[in-house]
Parts: sequence; C-alpha cells; structure tokens
Amino acid sequence: MDLLLNISLFVVSLIVLLFASDKFVDSAEKIGLSLGISPFIIGVTIIAFGTSLPEMATSIASVYSGTSEIVVANVVGSNITNILLVLGLTAYVGKEILMDFDVMDTDMPMLFGSAFLLYFVLLDGYFSTIEIAVFIVGLVIFLVSSFGKDKTDKSDRPSARITDYVLLLIAGIFVFLGATYTIHAVEEIATIAQVNPHIIAITVVALGTSLPELIVSITAAKKGKHAMAVGNVLGSNLFNTYAVMGISALFGKLVIPKELITFDLLFMVAVTILFGIICIRKRISKWEGAVLVLFYIFFIGHSIEKIL
Repeated sequence: MDLLLNISLFVVSLIVLLFASDKFVDSAEKIGLSLGISPFIIGVTIIAFGTSLPEMATSIASVYSGTSEIVVANVVGSNITNILLVLGLTAYVGKEILMDFDVMDTDMPMLFGSAFLLYFVLLDGYFSTIEIAVFIVGLVIFLVSSFGKDKTDKSDRPSARITDYVLLLIAGIFVFLGATYTIHAVEEIATIAQVNPHIIAITVVALGTSLPELIVSITAAKKGKHAMAVGNVLGSNLFNTYAVMGISALFGKLVIPKELITFDLLFMVAVTILFGIICIRKRISKWEGAVLVLFYIFFIGHSIEKIL
C-alpha cells in the first residue's frame, strides 16, 4: 500500500512539475521575444532553462533531503535522454530536422567542453568548491555569448504583458513544490523497493524531467521551428551540466556514485560526440533519429539490468 501511495505521489507531483514548467516556458518565451531575442537563442537559453527547471528543482530538493547522489544521476541521465530520446523522436516524428544555422561555430564546441569537463571533474568522485566555481563561470560565459548575438528587429517584437511576468513567478513556485514532492516520492519508492536511488534518478526521474524538452522540441519541429528544437536540446544539456550541477552544489555536498563514473558518464560523453557528428551536415534525417532512439533503448536496458 505504501509503495502504491508513493508511486501515485510521484506521478501527481511530476504532472504538477511538468505543467508548471510548461507555463514557465510559455511566459519566458513571450518575454524573450519582446526583448528581441532570436528563436534559436530563445531555444538555446530561455526555453532550455525553462525545460531544465525540473532537473534543477529536483536536484536542489534532493540535496536538501540528503540524497544528493540523485543530482549527478539526474544530470547525466537527462543529458543522455535529451540527445537520444528527445532529439531522436523529434527527428523521427518531424521526418527530418533541417538546420539553417551553424551550431558547430560556438554552441556545439561549448557542449563538447561541458561534457568533457563534467567527466574529468567527476573522475575522482569529488566535486570541489573550485570546480563549482568553474561550472558557474562556464554558465556565465555561455549566457553572455548567447545573448550577445542575433537580436531581432524592434518592429518584429511582440509586447510582453504584466500577466506574463506574474505567470512566470507563480509557475516557478509550483515547479519548486512539484520537485520537492517528486524527490520525496522517489526516496520512499527506493527505500521500499530496495533499489539504489541513483538507478531511479538516471532512468525514471531523468525521463520524467526531460518530458518538457520532448514536448517542446517535437512541437517546435512540427511547426517548422527546427532552430528552436535543436537549440532546446543543446541548451538544456549545457544548463544541466553547468547550472544544475554548479547551483545544486551550493546547497550542500554532492555524492558521486562510483557506478555512474564507470559507464553512464562515459556513455554521456559518447552520445554528445555523436550529436555533434550528425549535426555536421546541418540535417538530421528520420532514420538517424530512429538510431538515436535505439541507443536510448539500449541505455535503459543496461540500467534495468543493474536492478535485476
């Protein structure tokens, strides 16, 4: 009965978290457009940050609750899910993704750098104060480089209303509440089922918190906004690595699971490199998307084997 109640709590809390994140993203997008920010930059920054809010909120909540091993597992699992499942399904459902912008110029090298930096930082199983500072600086560099380019013409800018700012605030509050109870449910489920919280975080929690990226990217691709779809995935992974890791660590010491370093972290670096390779032609085909989803199925299968 306790297991059923906590599973129900997990589902309800996750729904609240995703719904609040969706409203946050809508408001943030309107505000961003009113400031003259281009669709790709909105995708790679504002929407990416908004869709990464579940990861951020659940990670901070896990630090406060004493299960900080969930943070790294959530970041690594979400980055893998974003590239393989979100990008893969977006390309498959949208038939193909065409890129009329050069992600290999600045954004993809920054993503590579964040993935390699996360790997080398976590190799010793310790996330130091200096390393936290490096990640925060990395986040600032990414934001400054993104917002410093591609402004739109003032005549094309819609106006943001006061209700957009109010909704942004209210949605942020519900994101926090949803995250708090999501993590509480995960802890209880892990205890009752005698499963390592890191396994649940890297699979179930990572998938759940990546749903906003999945919904936003597929919707954007169907509307022909391919720049926003790719920018969302790329930006979300950068935010997960720099912001979620760096900011969560400010609230307490992060526990780094040894089993995550031996496979999951290396797998994340590999799929990040794969992401860059398939973007070289500025076109991601439907079948390349299918292969990405196939890799994701393999990853989930490998994680489930650890439980059995």
